Amino acid sequence: MSDQRKAFPFDTFEPKWQQHWAEQKTFRTPNPGDEDFDGSKPKYFILDMFPYPSGAGLHVGHPEGYTATDILGRYKKMNDHNVLHPMGWDAFGLPAEQYAIKTGQHPRITTEQNVDNFRRQLQSLGFGYDWSREVNTTDPNYVRWTQWIFLQLYNSYFNEETQKAAPITELEAKGWTREQIDDVRLAFIHEAPVNWSPDLGTVLANEEVEEWKSKGHTVERRPLRQWMLRITKYSQRLIDELEPLDWPESIKLLQKNWIGKSTGAEVTFEIEGNEVEVFTTRPDTLFGATYMVLAPEHPLVQKITTADQQEAVDAYISACASKSDLERGDLNKDKSGIFTGAYAINPVNNEQIPVWIADYVMMGYGTGAIMAVPAHDTRDFEFATKFELPILQVVEPNDHSDWQGFTGNGKSINSGFLDGMKTKDAKKAIIQWLRDNNKGTFKVNFKLRDWLFSRQRYWGEPFPILWDKESGQHMPVPESELPVLQPEMDDFKPTGSPEGPLAKATDWINYSESAKRETNTMPQWAGSCWYYMRYCDPNNNERFISKEAEAYWSGTDHESPITNHESNPHGMVDLYVGGTEHAVLHLLYARFWHKVLHDLGHVSTIEPFQKLVNQGLILGEDGQKMSKSLGNVVNPDDVVHEYGADALRLYEMFMGPLEQVKPWQMSGVEGVYRFLGKVWRLAFEQNQEGNWVLSQKLSDDKPSADTDKALLKVLHETIKKVSEDIEKMSFNTAISQMMICTNAFGKAKQLPAVLLRDLLKCLNPFAPHLTEEIHAQVGEAFPSAKCSRARILADRAWPSYNEKYLVEDEVEIVVQVNGKLRGRITVAKDAAKEDIETLAQEDENVQAHTEGKTIRKIIVVPGRLVNIVAN
Repeated sequence: MSDQRKAFPFDTFEPKWQQHWAEQKTFRTPNPGDEDFDGSKPKYFILDMFPYPSGAGLHVGHPEGYTATDILGRYKKMNDHNVLHPMGWDAFGLPAEQYAIKTGQHPRITTEQNVDNFRRQLQSLGFGYDWSREVNTTDPNYVRWTQWIFLQLYNSYFNEETQKAAPITELEAKGWTREQIDDVRLAFIHEAPVNWSPDLGTVLANEEVEEWKSKGHTVERRPLRQWMLRITKYSQRLIDELEPLDWPESIKLLQKNWIGKSTGAEVTFEIEGNEVEVFTTRPDTLFGATYMVLAPEHPLVQKITTADQQEAVDAYISACASKSDLERGDLNKDKSGIFTGAYAINPVNNEQIPVWIADYVMMGYGTGAIMAVPAHDTRDFEFATKFELPILQVVEPNDHSDWQGFTGNGKSINSGFLDGMKTKDAKKAIIQWLRDNNKGTFKVNFKLRDWLFSRQRYWGEPFPILWDKESGQHMPVPESELPVLQPEMDDFKPTGSPEGPLAKATDWINYSESAKRETNTMPQWAGSCWYYMRYCDPNNNERFISKEAEAYWSGTDHESPITNHESNPHGMVDLYVGGTEHAVLHLLYARFWHKVLHDLGHVSTIEPFQKLVNQGLILGEDGQKMSKSLGNVVNPDDVVHEYGADALRLYEMFMGPLEQVKPWQMSGVEGVYRFLGKVWRLAFEQNQEGNWVLSQKLSDDKPSADTDKALLKVLHETIKKVSEDIEKMSFNTAISQMMICTNAFGKAKQLPAVLLRDLLKCLNPFAPHLTEEIHAQVGEAFPSAKCSRARILADRAWPSYNEKYLVEDEVEIVVQVNGKLRGRITVAKDAAKEDIETLAQEDENVQAHTEGKTIRKIIVVPGRLVNIVAN
């Protein structure tokens, strides 16, 4: 865009103000203990989900949530809050490691370059972050505390009586053996089926499998000894303590479904002399169990498979190894399975039922074994139909509908002593029978699995764990030796074994003559589980967060006021904004870590995030998700160069409600750019030389309730609406109101500078560069407006509105002639009937329709209309 086409000189003043904010530390927020800390102010902790700094940089979808939080943060600051609004980097990850393998460049170099680019892009958009609190998950001092938190988990267990984490020293004092303690640690070693990629040389999370398979990498299922976190012990609390949070109900439901609470019975079946536990939510259908299915990975499979079925079973297990949990769990796919040749004994009737293996049963869910009741389970019915297995009805639907595949409640039939019972009563009766006969018990089950916490990577946090070379026992690294950092290496290629690339660093591995280091690293999730806490005290070398900072920013310091949750200091962060892609895992993992730290006395709240808002996706102009492959990515750098940062910020908020999915339109950017040009021209006009000079419409006069009544009314309406809309995060409607106010100001013959100042205050959180520039120049010329170059808008108080200016003292009345609309008049709300009649007859259009006629009657409906009857 040429200088002649620019509606205002954003390219000169935007960098100037960004430099000013940085040099003056405008958005630095002091901590308890700092000289300039004012604990009498309420706190507001507002948080963005921090980004992974990829080589591609930001696209215009990223700043949407960041802009929303920046507006709210600036607004709260102007309302005299201590605002904590930080930014940092989730910087460990597999992409950086793969790039290092490909190029030979150390992943730290790549990561630092990406971080520098992301930071530059964010700063170019004028976000009011407190950059003194910037964190990076790869920074050694951050790694130190991530490893320290892991050791809190390692040295803790879940006390079933208190339903809280507690130190294992309690168990040691009771005389528990080392083996017993290892069996209950919150961080423990376990052999589990994992998604193993031989060419990537690492375990992948379920969410990563499809991404890396689409890039041509092989992924297979195989059992590995891995570090796990015992999140399942917190299943019930993760459900119960979700309720008081101000989160979208859809996100709460996703978490509850992921945790997957169900009640029923755990039933003991016998297979060839081996006991197998099966969980079922419908123990009343036990008589209808006509076969059993084991997960292909179940440890009993090889033990019970008959010789004539061994080859087929082995082939099937091999085929399942290349499938992800998602592929195996798909309800719509064609069912597959193989008979083991073995039979189980149904405990209620002692009948032999065949034992199959099938990929839709997985070790991670329940016990890895199910009793199949094909008459009353959809998947079992499809499986039994395909493989011609028996289907026995044991529930009669109440409405006598088709019983095949019926999963609802009804009446038990073909079920021995349960016959005739309603489902509810049959469940109670069978559970009591199982207890009495030592064949089972009542059971609450959760779908949630323990958290697989190991990765075989270089670019991740090493576990602070040592292994005794002689006994093979694990032990923690002394806290004084944290952080444990990766050794400097040139070769990051996978070893092809589960030991990972760190296994190549022989000097590093050999901690001492008797001990060696763990060679696995933590997943990327580790650093993102607690980063919000480190923002509160990022430079503390003594604790991961000081007690004073934690108490203040959690809102549990009762000596100072708190916001949002005075009666329920439940979540540490007042507002958390991010995408729905993290709805389950990140949020669940962070909640788990926070609860453990709370149980151990390290934090004062039981939840990390009090209020959660998910911004909607911004699509490309083609209506599809932005991606390099589609060529529809819009780089914010290009938009800033063409229209300025304020236009980009304003457009992202004007597109529609924050939570909605919206397509990007460059024409929309141009529209808000023109609006900002209107705001600029309220203060400036161009002279003959094309230079911007102060507008002659501006006056130094104080506004008059008489002469400036209309301007005062629209201004105070704007202050009221923008204030309310920011609180509701309804940014698009706030912008609409400011457009109305700007248009009204633009039509005024004279505009008191003090009124312009208050409009600029309202607009400042949205378009901070433009408003600061206007404010600085207008304030220098019009001292009566109390503007000042010394006090920038970001440091000024939010304007208040006066109700007296909002009172409607005039009304518009329609004027009819013989029932037809012929005019409109504006009158005082308390105008006399005679005055209304006079004004109505004086309207030019009304006179044109009554000329030459005799007015017979005038009907006045106060506040609404006048009807003149004439002929």
